[in-house]
Amino acid sequence: MTTSTRPAARSETRPGRPAASWSGPLFAGLGMALVGSQVAVSGVLADAPLFAVQALRYTLAALVLLLVLRVTGRTVPAPRGREWVWLAGVALSGLVLFNVGVVRGVAHAEPAVIGVAVAAVPVLLALAGPLLGRTRPTPSVVVGAVVVTLGAVLVTGGGRTDGAGLGYALLTLLCEAGFTLLAVPVLRRLGPHGVSLHAVWIAAVALWALSLTTEGPGAVLSLRPEHVPATLHLALSVTVVAFLLWYTAVGLIGPGRAGLFTGVVPVASAVGGVLLGAPVPGPVVWLGVAVVVVGVLLGLNTRPTRQAPPRTGTQLPGG
Repeated sequence: MTTSTRPAARSETRPGRPAASWSGPLFAGLGMALVGSQVAVSGVLADAPLFAVQALRYTLAALVLLLVLRVTGRTVPAPRGREWVWLAGVALSGLVLFNVGVVRGVAHAEPAVIGVAVAAVPVLLALAGPLLGRTRPTPSVVVGAVVVTLGAVLVTGGGRTDGAGLGYALLTLLCEAGFTLLAVPVLRRLGPHGVSLHAVWIAAVALWALSLTTEGPGAVLSLRPEHVPATLHLALSVTVVAFLLWYTAVGLIGPGRAGLFTGVVPVASAVGGVLLGAPVPGPVVWLGVAVVVVGVLLGLNTRPTRQAPPRTGTQLPGG
């Protein structure tokens, strides 16, 4: 775990300032909205080789991130020591196993079941995020996370499943939470750009290995022209932009409060479906959207607190 003398979370350490600045919630909401936009390409890529597409996606994202760093003159510190373990955890859980859980899970359960599992992420982040920072969970954030989860469940609905489906749903939940929680120990020193870059290239290596061993060396050559724009959308919008927005938000407002905005994913998916010609959702879905909004507002409505200066530089952002 790295050390630093900088404040753990800008919005939580300065008395008199709101507990959550506008920039943190805005970045978190936009990032999760982009993640929810995957609905726009899921149908197009349904018959494409999964691991090859994901490997190509993260390879392109790594190259774009390198270009962004070069153009902006940013430098990313090289990971050291245990930071490699945290980064590998982010890549393998949040980027590799998450996709495996989703794809294999829908073979045993209706997609809504997997969606409900992901909807439980705000509660997990609200409870586990502060523990990483050696602080207690904030009651208002936990309450808001529960409300967001209930709203997201209303949006995604329920569905049939079997034992294997429940197992994959649990795997998906843990991997989605790991994408955020495992990044917290290295986020301060490496920054959003560093965490994003190292996570995507590690994931790309792992996914190329999976593609070669399970789909064959010619899998990527089987992609059709209509698959290319969808893959570019995943690489640029859902990976590069969304990852940078998300990790910046986590650094600003902590994983607990940022986790509230994972409830935006099913909402963005529902809205995106309508824009693509899907039937307009029923009243229950719109009720769920309203409940998500209420939950986010409850979670962000936290009074600023004074925190004692950290004894060491290893304190992490709290929820």
